[in-house]
Amino acid sequence: MIRKGVTTIKQRVLLVDDEENIRMLVRFNLEKAGYEVIEAGDGKQALALARNESPDIVILDLMLPGIDGLEVCRLLKQSPETAALPIIMLTAKGDEIDRVIGLELGADDYMAKPFSQRELAARIKAVLRRPALLSEKSDEIVLGKLRMNFTRYEAQLDGQKLDLTPKEYELLKLFAENAGKVFSREQLLEKVWGYEYFGDTRTVDVHIRHLRSKLERSPEMAEAIETVRGVGYRLSK
Repeated sequence: MIRKGVTTIKQRVLLVDDEENIRMLVRFNLEKAGYEVIEAGDGKQALALARNESPDIVILDLMLPGIDGLEVCRLLKQSPETAALPIIMLTAKGDEIDRVIGLELGADDYMAKPFSQRELAARIKAVLRRPALLSEKSDEIVLGKLRMNFTRYEAQLDGQKLDLTPKEYELLKLFAENAGKVFSREQLLEKVWGYEYFGDTRTVDVHIRHLRSKLERSPEMAEAIETVRGVGYRLSK
């Protein structure tokens, strides 16, 4: 008897690291967790695979030969065909400036080496889950000159499309849906990143700063995201 089964489409992870032993370990654990993994050992190969193999997410080490990870991140976020591709950066412990630059370039998350394989899998799951949750809504929100369409995953300011990274979009969406409500940094991490960030809230500040700079082209929205001292952030009504 031939038994017909259901074919499961695995989500594809592009793993970029020049250290083969790290790639082997990460690949083993991610395949065990149900992902398909493709590998790149340098920046040039990473860019080619990102454009040609349609990965769902990129795990990107910053210290790469040739084209480094920050430049790979910049080029991927600059290209329309890969701009929405989620990126989790791998950084050496203590390289705060690289993490900040990477987040400002549009990376969704970062992890410092050495890292827990279980934590990496959890963060991948959280990052990949967000667009699916957003796509469930089919309505839109209009706040002054800001219009957000959840079906098209698009935000417009004064009639012009805002060039937002996925996390910037999700932050703005959360604020827009809860105008006037104050969110602590920890709450923003939980709701937008989807997991506990182990007390490191600097990534929120980086994304808020970058989002504010994009809203500043409209005087009406220039100071829309307010800092509530000692608490967190809110979008003014």
